[in-house]
Amino acid sequence: MGFGSNPGALKSKYYRPKNLPKGAPLVVVLHGCTQNANAYNFHSGWSQLADELDFALVFPEQQRANNANLCFNWFVPGDIRRDNGEACSIRQMIEAAVVAHGLDRKRIFITGLSAGGAMATVMLAAYPEVFAGGAIIAGLAYGSASTIPEAFDRMRGHGGPSKAELQRLLNEASPHNGPWPRISVWQGSADNTVVPSNADAILSQWQGVHGVGKAPTRTEEVDGQARQVWCDTSGRELIEKYTIAGMGHGTPLNTTGDDGLGRAGPFMLDVGISSTRHVARFWGLAKPSVRRPGKTEPASGAALQTFTQAEKPRAVHIDPTPEPQPLNARGSAAGITKVIEDALRAAGLMR
Repeated sequence: MGFGSNPGALKSKYYRPKNLPKGAPLVVVLHGCTQNANAYNFHSGWSQLADELDFALVFPEQQRANNANLCFNWFVPGDIRRDNGEACSIRQMIEAAVVAHGLDRKRIFITGLSAGGAMATVMLAAYPEVFAGGAIIAGLAYGSASTIPEAFDRMRGHGGPSKAELQRLLNEASPHNGPWPRISVWQGSADNTVVPSNADAILSQWQGVHGVGKAPTRTEEVDGQARQVWCDTSGRELIEKYTIAGMGHGTPLNTTGDDGLGRAGPFMLDVGISSTRHVARFWGLAKPSVRRPGKTEPASGAALQTFTQAEKPRAVHIDPTPEPQPLNARGSAAGITKVIEDALRAAGLMR
C-alpha cells in the first residue's frame, strides 16, 4: 500500500496486532542513527507492548541515500518544515495508517531516540494538532540547529538558541492555536553524545506553550530514577522528565521481570527502567502495573510490514486532515490503496 508522494524519500514500516479494534491508538516510533526500524522495534519492545495494549505502530525508516549514518535529518531546514521533506513524509505515513486501519485521530503519539528523538520534536512542533503526546529520548529541541556543524555543537551542549528563541521557534512552526501535546523527556546523566543540557532546552521550549514555570510541580523516584513532573492547575500532567543516573547514550530498558520488555543492544541500555512502558503509561495507553498476561516475548522485527511510496517525491502543501474514510467493503489491496490515496489528496498530503 502506498503512503503518499514521500518528498523526504523515507521508508515506512508498520505493525498491527491481530484483531486490533477500530479506533485504536497509533504510536509512531523513530529509530536513532545507525539503526533501522526492525532492530529498534525488537530491542525497545514496542510491538510487544502493542500486542498487550492494542495499539498500532508506524516506524519511519531512514535511507543511506539521505543520510550515510541513517540519522533522520532533524537539522536540515528543508526536512523540518510543516509541508516539506522528511517531516511531510512522516505525516503522510501517519495519515495512511489512520485511514487503512480506522485508527483514532485523537490518540496519535510519537517517540524517538537521539536523531529520532530530535525528529520527534520536529513532528510535534510542525504538526501539534496531530499528536496527543510525544516522548523524546536523548533528543534535541526543535530548530536548535540548521547545519551539520551546528548539529554537532548542540549535541555537545555548545551554543544554541535562547529560551525565548526556542519558544518562538516552536510557536512559529505551525498555525496551531489549540491544546499542545503532552511531552515526556528522557536523558542519561552520563550521555556524552547528546549531553543533558539538550533535555533542559527541550523543557524550556515546551514549558512556554504549556504555560508552566521552570520549577517542577513535584519530583519523585520511579524505579530508582528521578522523575520531575509539570502539571496544569487541575493537576493534569503535561510534561515529565526522567534523568537516568549514570546512563550513557541510548534508550532506557528493563528487560527482566514481569514488566520486562525488549532486549539490550547497542544504544539500547538495560538500566532497570523501561522507557517504553512508562511512556505508554504517561500517554494513558496503560494503567500502572497492568498488563495483559501471556505476552512475554518481544515480537520479531520481521513482523513489521512495509508501506511503499505511491508516487515519485515532489513538493506538496499540507492542509487540515479530513475525518477517516471507510475502507473498501471487500478490503482488496487495490481498494485500500485507492482509499488511502483519496484521503491523502483530500488532506492536501498528496497531489
